[in-house]
Amino acid sequence: MEPDADRRGYAVWVSEIMLQQTQVATVIDYYNRWMQKWPTLQALAQASLEEVNELWAGLGYYSRGKRLQEAARKVVSELAGRMPRTAEDLQKLLPGVGRYTAGAIASISYGQATGVVDGNVIRVLCRLRCIGADSSSPAVIDQLWDMANVLVDKSRPGDFNQALMELGATVCVPKAPLCGECPVKQHCQAWRRVEKELAFTSQKLFGNPPKVPDVEDCGVGDCPLCPPATEPWDSSLGVTNFPRKAAKKPPRAMRTATCVLERRGCHGAPEYLIVQRPSSGLLAGLWEFPSLPLAQDLQKEREREELADHLQAWMGRPVAAKGLRFIGEVIHIFSHIHQTYVVYSLPLDGDVTLDPALSPSRWVTENEFHASAVSTAMKKVLKVHEKQRRQESSPVKGSKRKRGAKAQGAGSTCPGTQLSLHAFLRAPTAP
Repeated sequence: MEPDADRRGYAVWVSEIMLQQTQVATVIDYYNRWMQKWPTLQALAQASLEEVNELWAGLGYYSRGKRLQEAARKVVSELAGRMPRTAEDLQKLLPGVGRYTAGAIASISYGQATGVVDGNVIRVLCRLRCIGADSSSPAVIDQLWDMANVLVDKSRPGDFNQALMELGATVCVPKAPLCGECPVKQHCQAWRRVEKELAFTSQKLFGNPPKVPDVEDCGVGDCPLCPPATEPWDSSLGVTNFPRKAAKKPPRAMRTATCVLERRGCHGAPEYLIVQRPSSGLLAGLWEFPSLPLAQDLQKEREREELADHLQAWMGRPVAAKGLRFIGEVIHIFSHIHQTYVVYSLPLDGDVTLDPALSPSRWVTENEFHASAVSTAMKKVLKVHEKQRRQESSPVKGSKRKRGAKAQGAGSTCPGTQLSLHAFLRAPTAP
């Protein structure tokens, strides 16, 4: 274990933030690269948001990385580089650190006897106690925190909390839990209920079986943790009757027009224009192709016209709607948004003069694009564009033109540069 308490707390903090809404298998590589690049709070505090976004790209929920960096800077500038030692102070002083993350850091790194409640712990506790009320409701969550704080081992709180989370992640899983391997099954009311039903079924063949209660009687009466009468026990589900959750709201649908602006760089390699998103909101600070949110019921031609108007105002020069070529649609699901990107392309001759008051922008090659802080959705957009390009550039059957032949002629600035149609049709200059 890392002997330095602040470095240990920082490492736990990074891992817990990355693991929010993200599977361990996905996080491992990101975590290792992060800790190699910024092994201490001080190193992270000196990094730029651009560097943080580039390393975080593809991990999702990008505000997590931004808040990590903001909190690291606060620790260095306001707390003399020393991490808060209690769950209460961690939650109060560090942006982006909630109740669970604070409890995990405090118990694992600093030995504070405080419980933790995450999705895995919720599932374990709800099954242990047959908690049938909506497990996402604030009242039930508060009760679960009270239980976790009572249960935690005071001498080894970090080990206990990690063991409880591991139990939910590997044994007491959402579907097909391994009850036969569970070390605490004798204390599990949901498991005992299943065992009673099995005994009831067996005895039914031989006489009058005892009545099986709907749930274990907690002895309180009108218990807020018990399932409502409208949610009876389903024998076919067994212990997976718990936890019960409210029905999820469907993600809201959004449409966004996105334009891949492309030019030919030196040596004929394509370059793409990307712009930076605002520093707050969805995908804050990431880079993307010029994009415009659309109303849901717009006709295709109207979508094209609105995008052309947006590009014209942004580029400071006329953009004909008919010049925008429709490539296809890309669907990307965020946690709360069903996003459809309507993808267009527009080849450009030369550079574009942009208004410096607008968002930062830059031209990038394909490799530079993938090395930039771009979202997975934008990588999908470029993939669709490149697929279209490959289909169009494939040699037509029967063509005598050699694969890889490059057009050259008057107007080329670099050997092998693909001429634009405008340059190709231009009258040749006198010798």
